[in-house]
Amino acid sequence: MTRFRVELGYRGTGFHGWATQPGLRTVQGSLEAALATVCGEPVRTVVAGRTDAGVHARRQTVHLDLTDSALVRLRGRSDRPAGVALASRLRGALRHLDCPDIVVHTAAEVPADFDARFAATWRAYTYRLADDRSFHDPLALDTTVAHRGTLDEAAMARAAAELLGLHDFLPFCRPRPDATTVRTLFALDLARDSDGVIVIGLRADAFCHHMVRALVGGLVKVGSGSWPETRPAELLARADAGQTDLGPMFVMPPHGLVLEEVGYPPAGEWAARAERTRARRT
Repeated sequence: MTRFRVELGYRGTGFHGWATQPGLRTVQGSLEAALATVCGEPVRTVVAGRTDAGVHARRQTVHLDLTDSALVRLRGRSDRPAGVALASRLRGALRHLDCPDIVVHTAAEVPADFDARFAATWRAYTYRLADDRSFHDPLALDTTVAHRGTLDEAAMARAAAELLGLHDFLPFCRPRPDATTVRTLFALDLARDSDGVIVIGLRADAFCHHMVRALVGGLVKVGSGSWPETRPAELLARADAGQTDLGPMFVMPPHGLVLEEVGYPPAGEWAARAERTRARRT
C-alpha cells in the first residue's frame, strides 16, 4: 500500500456534510466514487476533520492508501509522479460525476505514518456575519449569515479574548460517546472587513461537534446584548470545574462557516503526534 496526502476544497451548500451517508450526496461519498473510478477498486479516505451539512472548506486534508494494482491503473503509460497523476485523474473523474463544487488542490505520496486526522496540530476556521451595519453582498449569500439588528463587535471581541487556552468546551459542544470535550483554543479573533461584515477567525488543536458554531452563537448573544460579556467565560469555568448542567447552546447556521486550513508538524514528528492525539481524545 502507498499512502497519499490530498488537499482539496469544497462548497458545502450542495452536500449533506463530509461523511458518507446512504442515499445522500456527501463530500466523502463523491470523492470516494471518483477514486473508485480512477483506481478501479474501492478506496477509503481519512479526513482531518468532518464538516457538517452546508459547511465549506477552502483547504481540507485527507489521506488514502492505494494498492499496487490501483497505482498501475492510475499511472497508465504516463511517467508523471503518482501524486500528480492522482490529482489530475481525480479532477477529471469529479467533472465526470458532476461535482464542480469539489476542487482537488494537490496530491502527493507520503510516508505511511502520516495521518490526516490524528497527526494534525491545529485546524483554522472562519465564520462570516452580516448585520445591519454590513453591506449584504448577494454574491456572498452562500458563505455569510445575515443577522437582523446591529451587533456590538467590540463586546464580542472582549468576550472572545477570555476563551483562549485549554478548557472543557462542553458548554459549546455536542459530546460524542467516549470522547473528551477538552480542547485548546489558540486563537479567536473578530473584526469587521471592508464591507462591514464581521469575520470571526478560530484556531484550535481540534474542534468538537458544533463547537465553532456554538462559540459564535455565544458571541452573538453577547453582541446583541442578550448575554453579558462575562457569560461565555463563566460557562467555561463551570465546565472546567466539572459542572454539566450548563443550559442550552445557541448553534449558528452552517453556511457561514469555512474550514480554512489544517496544520501539521514536520514529517519526522507525524507518528509521535498521532499517538499523543489518540491518547488524549480517549
